[in-house]
Amino acid sequence: MKLLTDTGWVFMRYLRGLLRSPFILVMTVVQPIFWMILFGHVFSSIGSIPGFAASSYIDYLGPGIVMMSTMMSGAYSGMGVLSDYKDGVLDRMLISPINRLAMLLGSLLQDALTLIIQAALMVGVASLLGASFSGGLLSIVQLILIAVLLGLAMGALSISLGLIVRKESSLTAAVSFATMPLLFLSGLFMPLQLVPRWVELIARFNPLNWAVEAGREVLGAQPDWSLVLQHGSYLLILFAAACLLVFAAFRQYQRSL
Repeated sequence: MKLLTDTGWVFMRYLRGLLRSPFILVMTVVQPIFWMILFGHVFSSIGSIPGFAASSYIDYLGPGIVMMSTMMSGAYSGMGVLSDYKDGVLDRMLISPINRLAMLLGSLLQDALTLIIQAALMVGVASLLGASFSGGLLSIVQLILIAVLLGLAMGALSISLGLIVRKESSLTAAVSFATMPLLFLSGLFMPLQLVPRWVELIARFNPLNWAVEAGREVLGAQPDWSLVLQHGSYLLILFAAACLLVFAAFRQYQRSL
């Protein structure tokens, strides 16, 4: 019971903080929209290549941008912990009787709510730009769930890194350094059959590519569920490992007090 109460308190605290500073959320939505419009027009002719994986390039790009949006949002989740660290709130929480698991669960619940809203908005924008989601509402829900799982995994990694570096500038630099290769070393913008072999090999170990391929698959008329389960399992393992890393980072931080 205490775990649920503490989780609810942490969740509401982070949610109120987000509502007071919506600029970050707005920017993580605006940037993917810009990329969707830009790349959707620049590479639109790719959709006419014989054997292309989608009827149009925007159909191909749309699910990938949904994943990109939640990944980028999750990657900056550590900023909230750094704000608490800078204000001394984190130290007070750690010496209080609050459940340590609730600190993580409350933060992740707030991230999950934000990511669901964000992914739904991106699906709507993609639809307005011409993307078709032929699988219906159920496939869109599955797409959003995959996107949220990717965002939560990135969020947990970001929180861990924030607790380690303890500087907003360092976290921002690390996120920028990590996310750009993840974007371009994947099948987000271009089918892997059209990229160099070494890019295709790296994409096999790219969490964003796992999510993108699984997301596109659930939208198909006849999804390959083995591929969806395989890549979904990879994301779940990554998320579990990231959560363990958060607990280790919290313990290290407590020992440094």
